[in-house]
Amino acid sequence: MVGIKAFGAYIPKFRLQREAIAKANTWFDPSLAGLAAGERSFCSWDEDTVTMAVEAARDATAPADRTAIETLLLASTTLPFLDRQNSGIVAEALQLNETLRTMDITGSQRAGTTGLLAAIDAVSAGSASALLVASEHRRTRVGSPLEMLYGDGAAAVVLGTDPGVARFVGAHSVARDFVDHFRMDGFDFDYPWEDRWIRDEGYMKLVPAAVGALLEKTDTKPDDVAHFILPCLQNRVPAGVAKRLGLEADSVADALSGNCGQTGVAHPILMLAHTLEGAKPGDRILVVGFGQGCDALLFEATDAVASVKPKRGVSGCLQQRKPEDNYAKYQTFNGLVDREFGKRAETDVPSPLSALYRNRKMVNAFAGGRCTKCGTVQFPKTVYCVNPECGAADSQEDHPMADALGKVKTWTADRLTFDMNPPAYFGLVEFDEGGRAMMDFTDVDPATFDVDTPVSAHFRIKVIDKRRGFRRYFWKAAPRS
Repeated sequence: MVGIKAFGAYIPKFRLQREAIAKANTWFDPSLAGLAAGERSFCSWDEDTVTMAVEAARDATAPADRTAIETLLLASTTLPFLDRQNSGIVAEALQLNETLRTMDITGSQRAGTTGLLAAIDAVSAGSASALLVASEHRRTRVGSPLEMLYGDGAAAVVLGTDPGVARFVGAHSVARDFVDHFRMDGFDFDYPWEDRWIRDEGYMKLVPAAVGALLEKTDTKPDDVAHFILPCLQNRVPAGVAKRLGLEADSVADALSGNCGQTGVAHPILMLAHTLEGAKPGDRILVVGFGQGCDALLFEATDAVASVKPKRGVSGCLQQRKPEDNYAKYQTFNGLVDREFGKRAETDVPSPLSALYRNRKMVNAFAGGRCTKCGTVQFPKTVYCVNPECGAADSQEDHPMADALGKVKTWTADRLTFDMNPPAYFGLVEFDEGGRAMMDFTDVDPATFDVDTPVSAHFRIKVIDKRRGFRRYFWKAAPRS
């Protein structure tokens, strides 16, 4: 038996008001006014597919539970590295065992559900626990309808050999090279095809074929399905597909289109996580992934669904929002404009890969040291204990600090140092369990940020080396919500 043991999500706090997009672009395309309601999520400049994946996985898992994970799958079509395993970065940030199997799954909007099926297969084949994370950060042409409809986000599910919160019932897939949109290598933006063609020849034919076969295979009647998850940019399509299949109208799950946007590969998993937050024992949940075919998966919620909840979940992420009507900020963070950043942004800092490898536990996992003689925690880990009453040499063991809580001891807001979202905030953080570290601050609200502000650590982009095409990651401190 395979079941979902835990689930989690991450949606960036920034919410671009769609009205701001419409105001800037309806002079050219008046039809955009019809999409101006609501808001869409978007990444800060120091967030991407990898950092969101780390956050979603942390939301789904406790540090003690991560040691059991033997398989990690990362699904996305917007991975920052084409030739470096992105899931390996996520694994180190989560401090997973080095003996686990990692894999990037990409190339189709169906990658999220295909990854979920691969995680199920891994558990069925003997993995004690498998973690799937689906994450997406898509760029769009300025003034396009997709700019209105897309959103950024990630979701994670942990699968194991017990029923968990929802047991896996069955699945059926159909593979067909139906091209509703595409993005060639070397191109930045998706090229979509005509909506009616996608609806009539794609969703209305491929999805019923896959779902119908699944329902027959699992001996499930249409009215047994309590929740129908079908991500689609066309809001009316899921209800139309549900009607064709004989599913109850109220089974169609909330697509999160008004307050998040469509998060691509992550969206079926994000909607699944959202559905599990409110599911009742016995509810059957039908999840569909669409893209060059169709995946259909059926789960049944167990009695544990009422008691096992993520730390934040989709609902918590939706509440922790920061409305933004500065369209230029969104464009800058997504690299859609060639902005002048000044001379201080021109510093060339190559990435020393050898040093990164030697210090990967400190950089990727935010591991400090703990003295085995006196128990003092410090960052970074060094030869000698910093406790003046101890000073023992070679006495420190690795100590994870990524999940430690702390507070601001000192801070500076610097407009002379280059930062994509000025001013640059940095200072000293004192952790509750011991240890201090000089850190950059992110997601700062100047109106409430000060000494003693409670903070937590988050995996973010430190530097983007555009000349060589490399991103360096590190941990930053953010005010706790």
